[in-house]
Amino acid sequence: MKLSKLSTLAAAAAAVVTLTATPAHAGKTIDAIKARGQVICGVNPSLPGFAAADSQGNWAGFDVDICKAVSATVLSDATKVKWTPLNASQRFAALQSGEIDVLSRNTTWTLTRDASLGLNFTGVTYYDGQGFMVTKKSKITSAKQLKGATVCVQSGTTTEKNLADYSKAMKLNMKPVVFETQEATNKAYFTGRCQVYTTDASGLASVRNKEATNPADHLILPDLISKEPLGPSVRRGDDEWFAIVKWVVFALIEAEEYGITQANVDQMKSSSTDPVVQRILGTSEDTGKLLGLDKDWAYRAIKAVGNYGEMFERNLGPNSTLKLPRGANNLWSKGGLIYAPPVR
Repeated sequence: MKLSKLSTLAAAAAAVVTLTATPAHAGKTIDAIKARGQVICGVNPSLPGFAAADSQGNWAGFDVDICKAVSATVLSDATKVKWTPLNASQRFAALQSGEIDVLSRNTTWTLTRDASLGLNFTGVTYYDGQGFMVTKKSKITSAKQLKGATVCVQSGTTTEKNLADYSKAMKLNMKPVVFETQEATNKAYFTGRCQVYTTDASGLASVRNKEATNPADHLILPDLISKEPLGPSVRRGDDEWFAIVKWVVFALIEAEEYGITQANVDQMKSSSTDPVVQRILGTSEDTGKLLGLDKDWAYRAIKAVGNYGEMFERNLGPNSTLKLPRGANNLWSKGGLIYAPPVR
């Protein structure tokens, strides 16, 4: 009797393993993407470092690279992306309506957005916080000195509410001057209409570098008044597409952790004996079938844009014009918050 029960349990366990290893269908979103031959990606109209187009219409940036990696994964070509520039107030409607397949646009993951807008965040790709920028000639060195200050802020963002909350909590009575677009917000600050500019600290660095006549004339204050976990999102209702975008990001993070780079990925694919590297690059287990993809899905993403660290350095870090520190965006193994579930 005991043996019979054990046999039954073993059979049940085997059935579960078999069920979970069943190849997945890729879902309706990827079917539409393959039919049109493009991934449609919603991006910031102009936030150098994250997303910006040059005079020839070529897009570059950290958020842009996420979409290129996804396209390389599902279409075997990182260039098969249709870029849809969206301001803050347009972005969620564009995703909800199906105008875009993925929103990769410096967007903060919050409860309200996650629970009520019909979308799913696929993970955090950049840990940020809201800050303030002032002119150096103002002699302001702390946010606590901003009592009564006029502050340029964009509508339809978490920034606007955070500003109101902070001003109230600190009894600063700051006066928001609200604009619909980033371009209008930039212009108002640099022409002196507001004493202060507030947005994510990384955004302030990007705006200062691009828009200021002399970036050194402007100071980003050290105070951060919020948590701003930024990441791509997809429309709710297609679990298969959600899984693909999510695991592309995770694979780029895992690649950095295991030393797989854009330059060495081919060599590692052909000769690495590390079981984890073999799984990521599809030379042992075929993890792609669980996502409705082939075994080289992660290899193509890494080959297209490099690993997470390479993307950061190229667009935001020491090899970029922004020169932002890794800080919280370092790997967990190096004291940061960047951590991916294992590709296994």
